[in-house]
Amino acid sequence: MSSQTVEHVVLFKAKDNADPSKINAWLDALNGLISLDQVLHLSAGPALRTRSSSSSLGFTHILHCRYGSERDLAAYSVHPSHVSVVKDHGQPLIDDIMAVDWLAAAAHDIHPPPGSAIRVTFLKLKEDLGDDVKSEILAGIRGIKDRFALITQFTSGENFSPGRGKGFSLAWLAVFPGRSELESMDSNEDLVYLKEQQKVKDFVDSELVVDYVVP
Repeated sequence: MSSQTVEHVVLFKAKDNADPSKINAWLDALNGLISLDQVLHLSAGPALRTRSSSSSLGFTHILHCRYGSERDLAAYSVHPSHVSVVKDHGQPLIDDIMAVDWLAAAAHDIHPPPGSAIRVTFLKLKEDLGDDVKSEILAGIRGIKDRFALITQFTSGENFSPGRGKGFSLAWLAVFPGRSELESMDSNEDLVYLKEQQKVKDFVDSELVVDYVVP
């Protein structure tokens, strides 16, 4: 396996009047894409909670995938099975969508176990920041793993697919054994969210946090 994996996270906002049975059928179809050769890991389901400084970003569902390369991600995107799920199941139900991709060190356990809780945080940086500032912010993000012993997996990086990212350019993903361990992070007095660190807050325009429990 490559020393790197591609993290692919897609957020969806379901229509208010979407039929729950059709939502479930769509999620089943999404999860069925794990059978594609290009996919190392895939899980999809309802978001546990979404927090954002923008009320318009009320995402309701999340898809998390991992691939061995950007080429595999590109092949997955145009695969007929994926295209069919998007067009036949997803498009009639979805009001809004956002996708972010980043390169990460290959995870030792490519599949977060069922019942794991995942927090994905997206940062939209202020304009005209230099590469040195971005590097400093990413270094701060990578330090989160050391401060929270309950995190079992952690990746972070810069979005390389800005077209559907709504301006969010940095992301980090943390996996916890379960929901209670995730929620204990919020009670930590030292660091509730990365944005609360002043040196990072000064450079962040907005933040989006999505929590999710792996089915």
